[in-house]
Amino acid sequence: MAKYTFEEKLSAVRQYLDGVESFASIGRSIGTSESVIMNWVKQYQYHGAEGLFIKTYTNYSTQFKLNVLNYMNDNGTSSNTTAVIFKISSPSMIRKRRILYEKGGVDALKPKKKERTLMKKDDKREAKKQAPTGNSIEALKAAVKQLRMENEYLKKLNTLVQNKEKSPNKTKRK
Repeated sequence: MAKYTFEEKLSAVRQYLDGVESFASIGRSIGTSESVIMNWVKQYQYHGAEGLFIKTYTNYSTQFKLNVLNYMNDNGTSSNTTAVIFKISSPSMIRKRRILYEKGGVDALKPKKKERTLMKKDDKREAKKQAPTGNSIEALKAAVKQLRMENEYLKKLNTLVQNKEKSPNKTKRK
């Protein structure tokens, strides 16, 4: 839902055009900035009451974006005025697109495809799936390898314990 209804926007525009209040005073009374009120007035003057019906979420084609930037360059209009003419809700989007166009050309204006990242599977599940089961040759070889590793580990542990027992700590206190 929009923050301000059509009636609120129209009322603010008419207050300004009737000369009742300034941009700043209207903005304070409804809780917005004077630049927003100024934008509404420009929209109303350029497009009439329909100019206040702006879709906030719109996907623009690459060609439309390029046309907007070309119009701005050819006529020397500001991003605020251009936004009013083309019924773009946010002039800052025009500024961002101009910077993107200057850095990356037309390709930078193309919409980016948003993809979902896939969830990674647990390594444990993968290991279980890959581990051979049953009495196959691969399963037996894996079991022998595992037992050899355990045997080597136990031998090394045994030699460490024996070495520790042979060499007692010879620390003297002074």
